Amino acid sequence: MNSNSGSGNGGNAAGIRTALVIGGGVAGPVTALALRRAGIAATVYEAYPTAADGIGAWLGLAPNGLAALATVGADAAVRAIGAPMPGSVMADGAGNHFARFDGFPELPPTMAMPRDRLFRALTDHAAAEGVPFVYGKRLVDAEETADGVTARFADGSTSTADLLIGADGIRSTVRTVIDPQAPAPEYGGVLSFGGYAAMDRGLEAELKPEPGAMYFTFGRAFMGYWQGPDGQLIWFAGLPADTPSSQAELARVPAAEWLGKLRELYAGHVPGEHVLRHTAPDALMVVGQMERMPSVPHWHRGRMVLVGDSVHAPSSSSGQGASLAIESAVELGRCLRDLPSHGEAFAAYEALRRPRVEAIGLNAAAVNEVKAGKSTLTRPSFPAPEEMFRPLHFHRIDWAQSVQETLRGPAGA
Repeated sequence: MNSNSGSGNGGNAAGIRTALVIGGGVAGPVTALALRRAGIAATVYEAYPTAADGIGAWLGLAPNGLAALATVGADAAVRAIGAPMPGSVMADGAGNHFARFDGFPELPPTMAMPRDRLFRALTDHAAAEGVPFVYGKRLVDAEETADGVTARFADGSTSTADLLIGADGIRSTVRTVIDPQAPAPEYGGVLSFGGYAAMDRGLEAELKPEPGAMYFTFGRAFMGYWQGPDGQLIWFAGLPADTPSSQAELARVPAAEWLGKLRELYAGHVPGEHVLRHTAPDALMVVGQMERMPSVPHWHRGRMVLVGDSVHAPSSSSGQGASLAIESAVELGRCLRDLPSHGEAFAAYEALRRPRVEAIGLNAAAVNEVKAGKSTLTRPSFPAPEEMFRPLHFHRIDWAQSVQETLRGPAGA
């Protein structure tokens, strides 16, 4: 089975015509769109038999992620499915607010949305732009030749193109093909849960949530929450656990039992006790173990390269996972457009992205320590919100600027 050939709506200096993108989550469709702008015809290969539906909890797309989406024309499709969240409130477990951020007036707000709806919106937009998607293709290996790379899938089929891009998530197969000694995801000491709480008058009186504000409460346990578009309270929380558990192991525990453990942990916690009291077992989401990628030594080898969570998943504590994946997809496309060989393009892409994503990942790891009860702090030591969010939210990738010009400036700024 061969990848489709053809030209995109641009050109690239290296004369690359085709690419295989492994993974159809967030990074995959955006990578294919960015490659298309760079004159490279990309086909997305997804392991699941259909596009993601009902997979995962909620996430936020920050202004920097939305700006990167605009580069490939996908921002409107994503805004249509999101709820604007311009405000952030930091509080302790006793209900005391210690920081507030209402967004930068010159930037759009962060958008909150279910992960599967983001997958669907990106897939639908990319498909409408002419990007082919092939489902039921689980990568097992890849072999490089002098002029291409061939992917081998679990069903026995193969596909060949000029390049192979691993957008296959935190448990990336492409990562281990590039480097069999590559690190595995790092467990953060917390099992993640989410859910929906019925917003009756009692809960509203106890919490007094402001529309468009997302609350982050720290203490001996962490909980975040906001009021959704339908009026329900959407929340996410962590249960510290020294030993990681697989998704199958977590699924074997009844939801009522997990809810009981959470209620015990959050007894006396504001707002945790109130929120969990108003959450029914069938409204609980068992998200899974909180993980992040440690520093990955090799982002690329030969004609293969990693993008998104496969190389720099920062954990949900960053609030930047999806946004960083989108940024990297766009930057990879720009580097392949401008540089005279794929090797030079991959090296430039890594140089531009590694400092930013690793700094954000380390900050998230420090927050994970607090959430897991492994820190002497009862809450993270935050700088002023404007100082903390400015380098995150104002980051822009200038598609019109040459990569060579960007490299002459401060890399990763």
